[in-house]
Amino acid sequence: MTAVYRQLRKAFEDSKNEPGAADFYYGEMEMRRHDRDNTSRSERVLLHGYWLLSGYGLRASRAAGWLIAAMIITIVLLMGFGLPQNSPRQASGTVPAGGGRVTCTIDKDDPNPTHDRFTAKRFEKALNVTLNSVIFRSSGQDLTTTSTYIEMGSRLLEPALLALAVLAVRGRIKR
Repeated sequence: MTAVYRQLRKAFEDSKNEPGAADFYYGEMEMRRHDRDNTSRSERVLLHGYWLLSGYGLRASRAAGWLIAAMIITIVLLMGFGLPQNSPRQASGTVPAGGGRVTCTIDKDDPNPTHDRFTAKRFEKALNVTLNSVIFRSSGQDLTTTSTYIEMGSRLLEPALLALAVLAVRGRIKR
């Protein structure tokens, strides 16, 4: 059945009927995803993820919805576990004129707050980190170890979801 959808899709593409070809592409991918005989398990898993995240690259709203959900989850995780309570303190001092030894001591508090994790100020910082992670930029914020890992995960996932949404929009405009 997959071959039939593929042939129909190619015929529609050859006749420059992009909307019809897209419908048959979706059907072809569905047949491949559900075919237990000719499609390996790993390929079916990948196809299922591709369908779930972006409707085989044809559903921009699905990819945008997953992107927004991932951003909200990132913001909540950063506010709850990732942002330090205070900015790090800077050490300052003077070097004796004749040379010598300078010792600086910085008090180090627990970086995670024990209360008031969900405040407007923390939301703004988390939003800044999240928006920057979507476009592969460093936020420039001082982050805890936990938030560094949260940011790394979002810097991998969120741009991929953005790319899926952009490609789906491009495909829609092209049709």
